[in-house]
Amino acid sequence: MNGQTPMGLAAAAAAAVRPCRRRLLSSASTAASKAGPGAGTPLFPRLPHPYHPPYGRRLPFLVSAASQSQASQTGPATPPTPSPVSVPSDPRAAVSGNLPFFDRVLFPDSFPLETPPAEEDDAAAEAAQADEAVAPATPVREETEIEREAWRLLRRAVVSYCGEPVGTVAAEDPECTETLNYDQVFIRDFVPSALAFLMRGETEIVRNFLLHTLQLQSWEKTVDCYSPGQGLMPASFKIRTVPLDENNEGFEEVLDPDFGEAAIGRVAPVDSGLWWIILLRAYCKITGDFALLERVDVQTGIQLILSLCLSDGFDMFPTLLVTDGSCMIDRRMGIHGHPLEIQALFYSALRCSREMLVVNDGSKNLIRAINNRLSALSFHIREYYWVDMKKINEIYRYKTEEYSHDATNKFNIYPEQIPSWLVDWIPEKGGYLIGNLQPAHMDFRFFSLGNLWAIASSLTTPKQAEGILSLIEEKWDDLVANMPLKICFPAMEDDEWRIITGSDPKNTPWSYHNGGSWPTLLWQFTLACIKMGRPELARRAIAVAEERLSDDKWPEYYDTRSGRFIGKQSRSYQTWTIAGFLTSKMLLENPELASILTCDEDLELLEGCACCLSTKRGRCSRRTSKSHSG
Repeated sequence: MNGQTPMGLAAAAAAAVRPCRRRLLSSASTAASKAGPGAGTPLFPRLPHPYHPPYGRRLPFLVSAASQSQASQTGPATPPTPSPVSVPSDPRAAVSGNLPFFDRVLFPDSFPLETPPAEEDDAAAEAAQADEAVAPATPVREETEIEREAWRLLRRAVVSYCGEPVGTVAAEDPECTETLNYDQVFIRDFVPSALAFLMRGETEIVRNFLLHTLQLQSWEKTVDCYSPGQGLMPASFKIRTVPLDENNEGFEEVLDPDFGEAAIGRVAPVDSGLWWIILLRAYCKITGDFALLERVDVQTGIQLILSLCLSDGFDMFPTLLVTDGSCMIDRRMGIHGHPLEIQALFYSALRCSREMLVVNDGSKNLIRAINNRLSALSFHIREYYWVDMKKINEIYRYKTEEYSHDATNKFNIYPEQIPSWLVDWIPEKGGYLIGNLQPAHMDFRFFSLGNLWAIASSLTTPKQAEGILSLIEEKWDDLVANMPLKICFPAMEDDEWRIITGSDPKNTPWSYHNGGSWPTLLWQFTLACIKMGRPELARRAIAVAEERLSDDKWPEYYDTRSGRFIGKQSRSYQTWTIAGFLTSKMLLENPELASILTCDEDLELLEGCACCLSTKRGRCSRRTSKSHSG
């Protein structure tokens, strides 16, 4: 950007961030209280660049129902000419006022959103009255008692930094005296909270979260004198109050991030940066706050995350190579290598970044690398991770030790690896993406998050996405049962559990990450169901959860094969359990909002295949993907 490298911009960002912390002296507090809004100046200027068409149009779900009704009566409308982006000074103004979407979402009896009065001329007022005459306002559904309780608990979990909300703690359990790291704001945990606030029209907390975590990206981070690559986002952060001097006459609030140096196993959070990019896109799409997206520090943050993920290495595959415990499953569970969850989030983050990056001389090479990786990654996952009855039968008949360019068994998978449980478990119709793939190793476990996010991001073909939901419906008693949704299936037991987990007392069979049931996965399941036109499946799962969550005090996870027991080490009032439930309900009520998170099938990726394989060496991703989707 403007000839500067991401490294140079990151250094500038780091230098500008340090003085940002406000001192909480009594005199300073008094002065701040007297200061009017908008007194502060932005850390970075806006990035000047030409108008970018995708961001000059109002999003489809923000178009009034009346306009759609009129269009259906008068025939197809001519697409309007895009106009330059108009960014409101207050991001909340982009999502407040008379937008019919928020008229349906906001509940007037609780937590009303304060918005400035809209300034309309006479013509606009007459047009609004005409719209109301054509399409009467949609009645607002009254909140249930469980939803009201969930909102109260979610707001109780909000934490502030220098007087501004910046996130929600992982859990606010008044009965638990040992907080561990549950009093911190985790990036992955905050995502469902952010979505709930965004869909309710409360955008300030999400904006603050995005900017403050971006500042933490440039902080120095070391483990035993070794520093990981630039671009790494923290797993979590905590707000601490520290004295300014030895006399304790003044204090300041500081953000204390954890990049993995304090985590169990000292593992870097690979998924944090990917979730940050996904949330940034959702925020910008729902608010229209594209001034934030154009900022130099935001563009630099995206580039640093992608540069870290796209860096060259020894790997032969387009998938990301990570260690065990680098994502939601943050303990030893045998997912090291190329776990599906990371690949699905990686693909989604690449798709989101391609939409948000400003095209200039400094970003052209990065965008080209993104396109090449997207093409290779989609082919790799669709072709090699997908299993159904036909594919498993094919693996069962594999020849091994093939040395040639046109080998069928490219990863030298031994048929004996097919587990006995899978032979009887896989249904005749449907299939899923396996959990991991490496040379001579396929992890046949079903991992819910990876499969659901593969649907949401269109990493799967439409046919594969339908197959995954068909499998979940067919195996409902295994994957949902008494509480949605199994984090993985089946659980590791006996010697397998002892060897792979190291006899982890928390990941015992059918508990926690080892086959436990996690209610927070409900919102991702709802998102996938809406995208595939199967909302009835999501309603069924939400009804199951709604019967128990409030009575059970909103636990983090459930134990046993059918999810009957509250987890033995589960925290109560887990924030992403609460937020996941609210987000699921709001998505079902406003399914058009799914578009802020999902990606449509991109046929250009298949046309632009970068595999460079001749017909003698292997099949092209373009042909393979088309054959799958047919």
